[in-house]
Amino acid sequence: MRGAFARTLTELAAADQRIYLLTGDLGYMALEPFAERFPERFINVGVAEQNMVGIATGLAEAGFLPFVYSIVTFACLRPYEFIRNGPCLHHLPVRVVGVGGGMEYGHNGASHYGLEDVAVMRVQPGMTVIAPADHQQTSNALRQTYDLKGPVYYRLGKDDRITVPGLDGKFELARTESLGSGTDVAIVAMGGITAEAARAAEILNADGIKARVVIVSSFNPGPDEDLKAHLISCRNVISLEAHYAVGGLSSYVAEVIAENNLNCRFKRCAVEKQPDGITGGQQFLYERYGLAAQQVADCARTMMSGVLV
Repeated sequence: MRGAFARTLTELAAADQRIYLLTGDLGYMALEPFAERFPERFINVGVAEQNMVGIATGLAEAGFLPFVYSIVTFACLRPYEFIRNGPCLHHLPVRVVGVGGGMEYGHNGASHYGLEDVAVMRVQPGMTVIAPADHQQTSNALRQTYDLKGPVYYRLGKDDRITVPGLDGKFELARTESLGSGTDVAIVAMGGITAEAARAAEILNADGIKARVVIVSSFNPGPDEDLKAHLISCRNVISLEAHYAVGGLSSYVAEVIAENNLNCRFKRCAVEKQPDGITGGQQFLYERYGLAAQQVADCARTMMSGVLV
């Protein structure tokens, strides 16, 4: 997704002189299209993420549209107070871009896992959160939201090859996108792990269990009414996210169920425990934390049998 982000932002910057791109000494082999075409609007602040957000806040106050880019943990957590006190409290259009949501930087260890970013950003009422499912949706989402009023957080994956079959890049703020219309189980997914949800639905459908995938790609505003309609239609609901189980998509789905008094079984497929010293590639970690397609399909079968674990 980061390649799609860089290419699309470069195209937007050609037409909008307000766009700046700041990086915390990251983005090599990704941000070059922008840096080479607009060197006067590209700033590498070095390993100084708090200062990067401070500079972006000043640029936004002066009428520009600054994008600050780093790995998820460094983009969100290290400068969080600066994000809260600057763009959020002053309603300024700073765009925070976090790359590697979930466990995409798995070989770098737990310090590089992005497992709480949606939770901490979504809690700020004025912060729009965008979590595209693939690189095609990334490009479309960026075009539609880059000039929103107020701050925006983009949660991006690294992969520019995997696409979600049937999504075709569709995106609309505060709306869901869906794959299939099965009524036995709904798999509600967020971000790059949506491809696993699509594979899980394929496994279930092949076994005669009618599944649909519901893609949530934005919060603040969130697709409350769309999601409610899907949950009313399905007795069994699973949320799937490469994120801690608290505060992100799972919490959002639970909120919609509770606030609308919906009658459905609900199971969270998310990271339930703190990572330990065992690490590896993204797919290995999906399987380790119960997030891989086959495991999600098995969870759905268990729910269909009337057992919640």
